[in-house]
Amino acid sequence: MNALLFSIDTLRRSLQVLVVLLPFLSTSVLAQDIDLLLKGGHVLDPKNGINEPMDLGITGKTIVKVEKNIPASAAKKVLDIKGLYLTPGLVDMHVHVFHGADTDSYIANGLTSLPPDGFTFRSGVTTVVDAGSSGWRNFRQFKKQTIDRAQTRVLAFLNIVGTGMYGRYEEQDVMDMNPTMTANMIRRLYPDILVGIKSAHYWGDFTQVDIAVEAGKLAQVPVMVDFGEHQPPNSIESLFMEHLRPGDIFTHTFSYGPANRETIVDEQLKLKPFILQAQEKGIRFDVGHGGGAFSFRQAIPAIKQGFLPDVISSDLHKDSMNGGFKDMANLLSKFMNMGLSLEEVIERATWMPAQVINRKDLGNLDVGSEADIAVFRLVEGNFGFQDIRRTKIDGDKRLETELTLRAGRIVWDLNGMSAPYWESELSNR
Repeated sequence: MNALLFSIDTLRRSLQVLVVLLPFLSTSVLAQDIDLLLKGGHVLDPKNGINEPMDLGITGKTIVKVEKNIPASAAKKVLDIKGLYLTPGLVDMHVHVFHGADTDSYIANGLTSLPPDGFTFRSGVTTVVDAGSSGWRNFRQFKKQTIDRAQTRVLAFLNIVGTGMYGRYEEQDVMDMNPTMTANMIRRLYPDILVGIKSAHYWGDFTQVDIAVEAGKLAQVPVMVDFGEHQPPNSIESLFMEHLRPGDIFTHTFSYGPANRETIVDEQLKLKPFILQAQEKGIRFDVGHGGGAFSFRQAIPAIKQGFLPDVISSDLHKDSMNGGFKDMANLLSKFMNMGLSLEEVIERATWMPAQVINRKDLGNLDVGSEADIAVFRLVEGNFGFQDIRRTKIDGDKRLETELTLRAGRIVWDLNGMSAPYWESELSNR
């Protein structure tokens, strides 16, 4: 009996001690809640209206806190990013990444397309949308050899032409423009990857656009239109007001090649009045810089007259990356030096494209969302920016990508801020 009473008394005392220690144990547990704390940066999150210094905590692949003054003791690892800008990972809505070795092909499984991981993280991009490199006939090959192997999140517009962008000749084949098969692949097979339909490089009238829109209605997705290469040029006013739906996308907005493509700014540098009307209707205007589709003589007058693109994108491929485009950080800097604010360019490369492709899980810093994050340094100095016509403007500011995180993992670290100094290895031996 005495032994039993002793045991009960010991248990009671142990519980009393536990009650006293519980607050300290809770603090200790909380200290393990955050794997990585990005502390002291200026957070720009257009979706949530955040434009101020805040801290951001990540556990595993997920954002768990976006708050002021999160204690460093609450995290296993802390990175001091004071003086830098923290944004959602960029969403580049127009790229060509169906890279392959078919030397007869232009874009689809060809050498002009690029492997995504080599060109995304270094400029803060965590999601890309391939703009119609593949059609329903070859998308599964694109998925197997690129999408499934990439660390970058790769989504895609499916070309209305079954063979995609194999070559200009193949892209004229109306018999290979099948709205039913295109819509079936999107709706029935890959609705999580295929976010829209692409119409491009057609030499004729509105036939290709209309078939693409038919497929878009069946699949309930937007259509992106590259409306060049018509001689004489087709009417973009008719395209916007009679053929496209609200939510459909006009790409290469600032292209200048009036013999093949009607421009948004006329030869007297006046913005055509129906452009703003089309934007009010809901047509989405995408930059799609590329190697031949961005001219200052279109962009600067349009911006000065109150027209801003909805989405800033690269049209990344082999022939654009070493020209006037360079990378997404440089492209956003270019638009800042044409008059847009830092918040405006970040919004047009994060939350706005996410909305256009109906992927509202992307392009934001919501608590609970996947931790796709970019950290930029805004540098002041004397810089030059080019368009595809080899004309230039001077600028006084430029973004440099310091860090990129994809699903909580650091995939780009320009200056090694996340790494220990090498001497620390010696002290640990």
